[in-house]
Amino acid sequence: MTQGRLPRSRSDCEALDRADPLAGARAQFALPAGVIYLDGHSLGPATHGALARVEQAARAEWADGLIRSWNTAGWIDLPRSVGAKLARLIGVAAEDVIVADSVSVNLFKLAAAALPLAKSRTVIVEASEFPTDQYVADGLARISGAEMMRVEADQGLAALERTGGVLIRSIVNYRTSDILDVAAAERVARASGGVIVWDLSHATGVLDLKLAMDGTRLATGCTYKFLNGGPGAPAFVYAAGELAARLQSPISGWFGHADPFAFDAGYAPREGVSRFAAGTPGVLSLSALDAALDAFDGFALSDVAAKARSLGDLVIARAEAMGLEAISPKDAGRRGGHVSVRHAQGYAVVQALIARGIIPDFRAPDAMRFGLAPLYIRYVDVWDAMDQLADMLETRAWDTPAFHARAAVT
Repeated sequence: MTQGRLPRSRSDCEALDRADPLAGARAQFALPAGVIYLDGHSLGPATHGALARVEQAARAEWADGLIRSWNTAGWIDLPRSVGAKLARLIGVAAEDVIVADSVSVNLFKLAAAALPLAKSRTVIVEASEFPTDQYVADGLARISGAEMMRVEADQGLAALERTGGVLIRSIVNYRTSDILDVAAAERVARASGGVIVWDLSHATGVLDLKLAMDGTRLATGCTYKFLNGGPGAPAFVYAAGELAARLQSPISGWFGHADPFAFDAGYAPREGVSRFAAGTPGVLSLSALDAALDAFDGFALSDVAAKARSLGDLVIARAEAMGLEAISPKDAGRRGGHVSVRHAQGYAVVQALIARGIIPDFRAPDAMRFGLAPLYIRYVDVWDAMDQLADMLETRAWDTPAFHARAAVT
C-alpha cells in the first residue's frame, strides 16, 4: 500500500475490509466481544477449532482412550504430521520439519549440532537479538569451549563473514520488526564456511517464507504467536534434508531414537530432522496447534504478508500524525507483522489502551508494539485503535497511578 492509497477515513477502511481476500478467516477465531486484539505477535488468540480439538483430546482421547490413544488417536505421529502442516508456512519439504520442545531448547540443539560443520568454533549473536537467543549462545559457548562473539545490531553477518562460525539470528527483529534478507545471508554463510541458525518466531504465519528456495539449512520457531497454537505451545525444528543426516543432536532423547520401543541401551538417531526430537511430546498442546494451523487453509501466504504490510503502513501513518516516532521500517518490504512506536511513558499508555479494550504490548524501555495478524485484524480495527490512542495522548488519560504500576508480564 503506497502513501497515496492509505485509507483516509473509517469508511475507507470498511471498503478495504469488504475487498479483503482474507475476510473469511476472522470467523475461525474466538475473539472476545469489545476487544481489539493487537498482541497476536506475542500470543495469538484461540481458534474455535483449537478449543474443540483440546476438548476432544482431553475428554475422549485421554479420559476414555487412555494410553491406547498413542496408537488409536495417532498421538505418536503428531510431531511429524503437525510439522508437515508447518512446512507449508515456511516453504520447505514436509519431511524436514518436526514439532518438539521450546525455541530455547531447539536453538541450543541446532547451534550445537552446527558447530562441528562450521569453519570456526565461534558462536555469534547480535546485542539486539531476542534475549533468550543471546542467553543460549552464551551458554553454548561456555559449555562447548567455543568463542562467544556478541556484536552490535546488524553486524552479525559481517562477523560471520570474518569467522565462518555459527550465527543465531532472527529473521524478524522482535522490537523493530526489521526483516533480514534470508537468501543474501545464506550466501554469506556458505561463502564463509559458516552456518546460520534462524529464529522464525516473529516471522512464521505473517511472512511468505520460502526457506528452501532461499537456501536456509537450520531453523526453529515458536507456534504461539502468529500461528495461534496457545500459551506455551511447542516449537518446531527445520533441518534441510541433505544436511540433517550429518548432524548430531546434543540431546540424545528417547523420541529421537531410531526405534524407541526397542528399549536398547545404545542410542541410534532417527533419520532426518526427527533426530532432534527429545522427550515425550505434550499431546494436548500439539493437538491444539494441529487444529489452529487449519486457520491458514485456503489462504495464500502472499495475501497474508501483503495485508500485514498494509496494516503496518496504516499504523505508522496514524502514529506519525500524532507526533510519535516509529522505530519499525517505513519500507513495508523490510517490515514484519508488528509495528513499534516510541513514547517516553509507553508502558502507561499501553495499560490505558488495554483498559479501553485495545490490547497491544510494551517492550522496555519505550516501545509500544502493535501486532497486525492478518487473519483476524481488520482495517477498521486498526483505525479505531489509533483513534483511541490519539484521544489517550491528547487527554493524557494514561497518566494515572494505576497505569504506571508495573505488572510482572509486560
